[in-house]
Amino acid sequence: MSGRTLHLVTGATATGKTDWALRLAQEQGAEVISCDSLLFYRGMDIGTAKPTAAERARVPHHLVDILEVTERMDVARYATLAREAAEEISARGRPVVVVGGSGFYLKSFFVPVADAVAVPAELRAHVERLGAEGGLPALVSELRRLNPLGLGELDTANPRRVVRALERCLASGRPLAELAEEFSRMPAPFGGWRLELTLLERDPRDLARRIEARTAAMLQAGLVDEVRGLLGVGLRDNPSAAKAIGYREVIAMLDGRLGEAELEGEIVRNTRALVRKQRTWFRTQLPEHRLVSLAG
Repeated sequence: MSGRTLHLVTGATATGKTDWALRLAQEQGAEVISCDSLLFYRGMDIGTAKPTAAERARVPHHLVDILEVTERMDVARYATLAREAAEEISARGRPVVVVGGSGFYLKSFFVPVADAVAVPAELRAHVERLGAEGGLPALVSELRRLNPLGLGELDTANPRRVVRALERCLASGRPLAELAEEFSRMPAPFGGWRLELTLLERDPRDLARRIEARTAAMLQAGLVDEVRGLLGVGLRDNPSAAKAIGYREVIAMLDGRLGEAELEGEIVRNTRALVRKQRTWFRTQLPEHRLVSLAG
């Protein structure tokens, strides 16, 4: 582990990525860049299984606790911050380990995931008003007007993708086909680096036991109080964070939509569903990688 090599460690929730990456980083004198879409947020500690203060004292971590829970993160911003962190670590002559299971953020290390079109806040507000007044049909209609040659493979049933496409067309004054062609010519985000990816996996029964044990430990450690405190500082203002597994179930319980006796089981069920989605993503989306099976 030396030079311009990026060592990426990923795997499904509860696989044991944090422990594995910590041992690797300690052995090699490396620093860690988080690739988890929730570790950015201060106060979201128990429900994210965030590395402890002691663990972060042993190994420097980057992109952890950098945002208030009301702030938003997107993949374009993440890609920029991750590149800056990797350059800083490398400049100190230390190896770089990236660890996390958030697929889209992980993808940003291998291929461009966002173009350079900047969307002003007032334009976003205009598109939001258009959607509020006319719904998805109005957004698609405006997008078709701006793209008389067609919308290509855009999923027009996906509101988020339609909104993003419309914003980019309006901000750039260019059709989607032209933007897509330009995007295809963008350089690799870590050109000049060697990327080595390791996927950690466990036997499904072992992973199921770990999910159950981790959920019980989180609740015992005070997850409900953590969520209650975060609601007091605006957690609901960040839908991505508020809908995260562990947090959304506790919110449902506090709102009276879920019984306290059902809480633990609901978190376990939703975590298992997430793991199934993650495994599908890893199977179909990951580039060439090394597979490591863990046990115990």
